[in-house]
Amino acid sequence: MNKSKRKLTDSEMKLSEGLRRIWLAKKGELGLNQEKAGAAMGMTQGAVGHYLNGRIALNTETIIKFARLLHVEPSDIDPNQVVKLGRRSNPSALTENAMQGVSNASRSHFSIPPHRSTVPLISSVQAGGWAEVVDNFQPGDAEEWRETTAKVGPNAFALRIEGDSMTSPTGVSIPHGSIVIVDPDVEYTNGSIVVAKLIDVQEATIKKLVIDGPNRYLKPLNPNYAPIPINGNCRIVGVAKKVEIDL
Repeated sequence: MNKSKRKLTDSEMKLSEGLRRIWLAKKGELGLNQEKAGAAMGMTQGAVGHYLNGRIALNTETIIKFARLLHVEPSDIDPNQVVKLGRRSNPSALTENAMQGVSNASRSHFSIPPHRSTVPLISSVQAGGWAEVVDNFQPGDAEEWRETTAKVGPNAFALRIEGDSMTSPTGVSIPHGSIVIVDPDVEYTNGSIVVAKLIDVQEATIKKLVIDGPNRYLKPLNPNYAPIPINGNCRIVGVAKKVEIDL
C-alpha cells in the first residue's frame, strides 16, 4: 500500500507529462474519456486523472495498463520500461506480451491486480462536508493518498478510525487506527457501516446503521457505547467498503 505523501520528482513528472501528451493525441481516435479509461484499466476515473496530471507517480504496472489502453508500447511512455522488464531485444514483443499475457513468465514481471484505486485519506471534519468539497478537492488537501483494492467510485475517500467505539469483542471490529475506505455513491441499507454527520456536530462519525421500522440508530460496535437515535438530524455521507489495518 502506498502511504507516501510527496511531490513527484522531475523524472516522474516528465513521465506523467509524456503520458498526458500521448493521451491527448490518442483519446479522440480511440473514443476514450477518463471514465471509460478507468473502467478499462480497473481503476477509478479520479485515479486516471491523478496519473495524467502528475499527482501520483507512474509505476510499471500502471504504464503497462496505459500502454494497452492507448495502443502504444510501454517504452513510448517510459523509454526505460523495456530495460526494467528485461526485454531489450524486441520492444514490439514486449508490447504484444503485455497486451495479451501470452506467457506466465512474461506476465510475472507485470501482473496487474484486478482492481486498484487511489483515494484521499481525509479528516473526520473534511468527511462531514465531503459532498460540498469533493468536486474542488485538491491533492494537497488530503493527509495522504492511499492505494486500495476496494471497488469504489470516483468520489471515494479513506478515513482513519479514532477511539474504540467501533472495537468489538466479537464479530466485525474496526479498531482504533484502522483505515476505512468509504464510497459516497453506494446505497446504504440496514446493517451498513456508514460515515454519518449529525447536524449539531462538526465531525463525521462511523457507526453501524440500524433501521428498525420507523426508528433509526447509529450503533457502535463496542457494546460499552450507547446507540445514537437519528430522526432527520443526520446525513449519511457514505458506506464503508473495506477496512485496512497498517501494522
